[in-house]
Amino acid sequence: MKIVADANIPYAKDAFGTLGDVVLLPGRTITNADVRDADLLLVRSVTPVNAALLEKSAIRFVGSATIGLDHVDQDNLRERKIAFAYAPGSNANSAAEYLVSALMALGLRHWSGRTVGIIGLGLIGILVQQKARALGMTVLANDPPLERSGGTGFVPLEALLAESDIVTCHVPLTREGPDATYHLLNADTFSKMRPGAVVVNTSRGAVVDNRALLGTLRKRRLGGAILDVWENEPDPDPALIEVVTLGTPHIAGYSLDGKVNGTVLLYEAACKFLGLTPAWAPPVSPERTVVHAADESPDEVPRIVLGAYDIRRDDAALRNIGLLPSPQRGEAFDAFRAAYPRRLEFRNTIVRMPSSAGKLGGVLAGLGFQIER
Repeated sequence: MKIVADANIPYAKDAFGTLGDVVLLPGRTITNADVRDADLLLVRSVTPVNAALLEKSAIRFVGSATIGLDHVDQDNLRERKIAFAYAPGSNANSAAEYLVSALMALGLRHWSGRTVGIIGLGLIGILVQQKARALGMTVLANDPPLERSGGTGFVPLEALLAESDIVTCHVPLTREGPDATYHLLNADTFSKMRPGAVVVNTSRGAVVDNRALLGTLRKRRLGGAILDVWENEPDPDPALIEVVTLGTPHIAGYSLDGKVNGTVLLYEAACKFLGLTPAWAPPVSPERTVVHAADESPDEVPRIVLGAYDIRRDDAALRNIGLLPSPQRGEAFDAFRAAYPRRLEFRNTIVRMPSSAGKLGGVLAGLGFQIER
């Protein structure tokens, strides 16, 4: 059988090569002609899977190595009787660690007593909540669908905006219904935020009104913004890139661990669909890095976090991309993601600590590091 896959899916050829002939293509340029005679299609978020792409194709199975679904027309898949699988939770920890690195890069030493407002308490939101609490932060959460289904402890959006030092979005992009998230954060909501607060978006670009954010940041109404996702990707507004506190080219979930998790989930789903026994497993986890914590200084937390993943390198890369004219800017944005350096999650770092160290070890363990004494 023929399998068309986004070239950015790690080990796609190794894994799915056990099932058939794999053709790797840039995800943003996959066309109907590419999939016309294919049986399986494997994508990431940059490929719109819709009627135009699938028209008169032989596709029987679509897999998306993502946790978001706004790029997939699931109704159309059902009409065509095409099986579908995706990778919920695969890169959730990667996205949560991205936020931790961003907090450390802000340069504020004392997080205890600060408040983070989490909009969307799904898989990523829960992990962000856990890591924020490990840092001693107060957590507020808003999630109307979960609240209606019986969840407790949520606060209204306006209260979250007014009381949070950090407001971070972890919601799907939806445009209709009572919980529509298109431009959820906009000029009106920015005006309700605490002066000096920082907006973070790692969900989908259009959850934040980019034009309104640009105007708000220029007026210095907010303390800053950290954006990994943008409207008009892969060619975001260079003026917005210039004024955000930290900006990255849609790589929050791009840890090697997270991407491999996505491949495994899709491969197992495809094998199940085909009635085959999986014949591939990912390579053994890489050798862990060992670092030493010298003392109980609060400076040790940012040192160790940024040593494991330093968001500032990705920020510098995007700022260089922002200097390019369009369409080179979009080409460079995609090229950076395609060749993204290997990034391992915190669990691959062992922190060796003196036996006397107590609180620091608890903080680092709560963030996901392995602790040895």
